[in-house]
Amino acid sequence: MLNKRKAGKKRKLSLTVAIAAFMGSFLSLFLLFSYWVTPRIPIIGFHGIVDLDHPATGDILHPIAQRMSYPMQDLEKLLEYLIRHNYWFLSAQEMQDFFISKSQPIPVEHKEQRPIMLTFDDSYKTVYTNVIPMLEKLEKQYGRKAKMVLFVNPGTLAKPDRPSTTYLSCQDLRSGYEKGYYDIQSHGQNHKDLAKISDNELLIELVESQTQLRHCMTGLAPPADIAAHLAYPYGDMTDHVTAVASRYYRSGYLYNSRLLRFCWLKDPYRISRLTVNRDKSVDYLIRMLDQSMTIKSDRPCVK
Repeated sequence: MLNKRKAGKKRKLSLTVAIAAFMGSFLSLFLLFSYWVTPRIPIIGFHGIVDLDHPATGDILHPIAQRMSYPMQDLEKLLEYLIRHNYWFLSAQEMQDFFISKSQPIPVEHKEQRPIMLTFDDSYKTVYTNVIPMLEKLEKQYGRKAKMVLFVNPGTLAKPDRPSTTYLSCQDLRSGYEKGYYDIQSHGQNHKDLAKISDNELLIELVESQTQLRHCMTGLAPPADIAAHLAYPYGDMTDHVTAVASRYYRSGYLYNSRLLRFCWLKDPYRISRLTVNRDKSVDYLIRMLDQSMTIKSDRPCVK
């Protein structure tokens, strides 16, 4: 009789363990499935845009910048694909309002579109000389305007007493903004690693960048629209950096080769971006961009 009781207890214990294991596996699979099907927005992080067929002075960058640059001919193919397939080119504030803070419903005119964001770091002149004519050509051909978010280091901008064939000027920013192609945001004053500098330097990088960019855009845009969002130089940040940045900026962008799953985002100062260099083909980028959701409702995260 005693042996039967022991055997019965063992069977119950085994059954309990089996049920617990099954439930654990089911929960893990459910969470994994939820993670992969949750709405995604690709944010593409470009740097310089070089003309491989006719390289100009501004295309001749140091080796790291060369590796991170992207061919102009490939970018044009990508932009044409996005325009023809009716993608929604997000500004930083549109991303904030509709997908990060979710403070506003998505406008009806964007239903059935796929949202994406194209960003360009480091203030390279080629984002003006090589990209603006391309955007004008595509707009004339298709009647649709593509917008890009520039994360700018004002400390490197060309100035009358410091001309540059490598970096943008304030006038370049104003011209691109007036044409409706640029959204001007901050990348720190001098592209310093914000996680490795003193608190005083950190404040200079964050505040001076905002001040100078807003001064540059005087008369064209409300100050609150300029340099309201930050991309961390080198993609590097800490909790302290985000705490300080949150006093001056509405959001912060990483550079971590991940798609933004905005419904799961807990911290607006840790927004994911996809890293791009000349090794990433147009077909590869299109496959990544096609993972963006198609907007079906004005509150995509609400079931």
